[in-house]
Amino acid sequence: MLHIILYEPEIPQNTGALIRLSANMGAHLHLIKPYAFDLSEKKVRRAGLDYAELANLHEHDSLQACLETVQPNRVFALTTKTTRYYTEPQFENGDAFLFGPESRGLPMEVIQSLPEEQRLTIPMMPGGRSLNLANAVSVMAYEAWRQLGFSQSL
Repeated sequence: MLHIILYEPEIPQNTGALIRLSANMGAHLHLIKPYAFDLSEKKVRRAGLDYAELANLHEHDSLQACLETVQPNRVFALTTKTTRYYTEPQFENGDAFLFGPESRGLPMEVIQSLPEEQRLTIPMMPGGRSLNLANAVSVMAYEAWRQLGFSQSL
């Protein structure tokens, strides 16, 4: 299985869209507290439609608690502060993909806690600051799933 970890997400519509994405691809979605909304908010429900019941959604009090519970094979941090593209690694079942909050990205200490080969970026045109969180997660998650042959047994 693949794990998508959202570190302190801020925008309920992105989280709702990612609930729907994770349900449709069989990934586990992990939310690290605190987040800037309530999961029962109308915006989350609207974006996630009726997929919340189908999603493997987990809440964690901290990143450390999440990693201790999940025990992923590897954790890949998505960041603009590296040059290694998201298409370079060979992904495995059990890998986790870590994304920061929409307004500020992952804290530098979290990024630096991972080996350099586990820090990935999605290319953008010069001057681009960032992609929408739901779009970035979709790009990364589908690349990993593609490499796994779109296996139905994630």
